[in-house]
Amino acid sequence: MQLYLEITVRYIHFISVFTIVGTLAAEWVLLKKEMLPQEIARIGKIDALYGLSAITLLAAGLTLWFWIGKPADFYSQNWIFWIKIGLFSTIGILSIYPTVFFIKNGRKTLPNTPIPIPPLVRQLVLIELLLLLLIPICASLMAKGVGYTP
Repeated sequence: MQLYLEITVRYIHFISVFTIVGTLAAEWVLLKKEMLPQEIARIGKIDALYGLSAITLLAAGLTLWFWIGKPADFYSQNWIFWIKIGLFSTIGILSIYPTVFFIKNGRKTLPNTPIPIPPLVRQLVLIELLLLLLIPICASLMAKGVGYTP
């Protein structure tokens, strides 16, 4: 039973990662210099799925760290793991400004009035994507035991 639980949590963890990558890539592709409120609202829905996936990823990750699978020390005593945590946290912090922008501007009542997208929104989404690329490298290194110092 424990094995099935671990496999299920790992699966949820992987699906969350894929969803985060997909939603963030979709945001990047859909963002333009000017957008109508309904277009921004659509990106806002994608961003909400992105946020939900991040929360699910965090919950699955904490479950794997403290309760299922490898001992907690495997993660806690690995400096690469802490880089992963730092990257994940940084990406989360960087996502705040675009999320607030999407929420505020997706609710505008003049549906045919284009809204300029601040360059910072697009830049932050790109930085999030680039930082996201580093996390699988860290995960691959950790899987081989690199960075673990008992």
